Amino acid sequence: MRPKVASKPFGKPAQAESNGSRLAIRPFTLYAGFAALLATNALTLVGFLMAPDVSRLFVNQNDQAFSAYEDRISQLRLEVDRLQSRHYAQAGDINLQLQELAQQQEVLVEQHQYVKQLADKAAAMGIDSAEVPAPATDDDDDAAPPSSDAPTATDGDSDTAEAKVAAATASVNKMMDDSRLALAALSDEASRKTDKIVGTLQSIGIQTKLPDSDADAEGGPLLPPVDGAPDASSASLIDDANDVAVALDRYQAARTAADQAPIHKPVATMTRISSIFGNRKDPFTGRLAFHPGIDFASPQGTTVLSAGDGKVSFVGQINGYGNVVEVTHPGGLVTRYGHLSAFLVKVGDAVDSGSPIARVGSTGRSTGPHLHFEVRRADNAVDPAQYLAAGKVLQQVLAS
Repeated sequence: MRPKVASKPFGKPAQAESNGSRLAIRPFTLYAGFAALLATNALTLVGFLMAPDVSRLFVNQNDQAFSAYEDRISQLRLEVDRLQSRHYAQAGDINLQLQELAQQQEVLVEQHQYVKQLADKAAAMGIDSAEVPAPATDDDDDAAPPSSDAPTATDGDSDTAEAKVAAATASVNKMMDDSRLALAALSDEASRKTDKIVGTLQSIGIQTKLPDSDADAEGGPLLPPVDGAPDASSASLIDDANDVAVALDRYQAARTAADQAPIHKPVATMTRISSIFGNRKDPFTGRLAFHPGIDFASPQGTTVLSAGDGKVSFVGQINGYGNVVEVTHPGGLVTRYGHLSAFLVKVGDAVDSGSPIARVGSTGRSTGPHLHFEVRRADNAVDPAQYLAAGKVLQQVLAS
């Protein structure tokens, strides 16, 4: 009988053991072969790298990379140096600008004193204008440029320095603009009044001599320009202030001419005009006759005033006029005051506009107390009304 073989689960146990023996050998062989292949490849790679031409190829590539790296480093260094140089130069420019602004401020302060004097002079002459602004000083922290010995800009405060330069520049420019506006207002107002005075006086035949401007009075040796020297055409208040000075001088001359001209009231209170210049009905004959002046009915003894600056050229009696005072004014005009009751001046006396010269009376050919006021040019009587009218116009001009 055959022996019984015990059955095992899953079947084919003998074949399973045979396959297990083969699997135990294969991993070693596989690992050994892999190691041999790796070693061979490594040796091959080393030999390849050691070949002269290939070695030179890789060396050249490394050199190129290293050279490129060095070039980049050099470029970065140059860029840093350039930025630093620009920063330092910028800081230097800021410091230079601050110093220049400080110097400019000192000049402006001196110029402002001149401008303020002109404004005060104009105010004393009755010319109103915009207030001349005061220049920024070191007390104005936000506006004033620092003095020349102030700390200079450094790397850490260049932004602050730039802000200070901008603020100082704006302050100086604003002060210059405001001062120029004030000076222009002074010049325009003085010129306006001068033109009005001159035109009014010309309308009554009085020519006014005004001082000539000395703006063209220049000179000096002919030298080539110098780099860094101040430019005469640069911003300055001096030229504007000089224009105002000329305008004020011309106005003063015109004003003096107006004061001297016989255009002012001959009595303090201009009462009733009893007779005008020209043909009229004669109070004694009743016939048409020429009247060479204006009669002002005034109480006996009323003070008679000189109509302008001049010199007393006659004191005495003239037929028909009674007691008379004559005053000769610059330019040759003569004013005659008739029918006086008393004299307050003598021949040769210098009188001003409004100076008392006589008293109202009724001497000569007169029907009652009054002042006969007459203006004569080249020994011919002219209408006094136009002179008195001009005086009223100029009084308003001078008072405005």
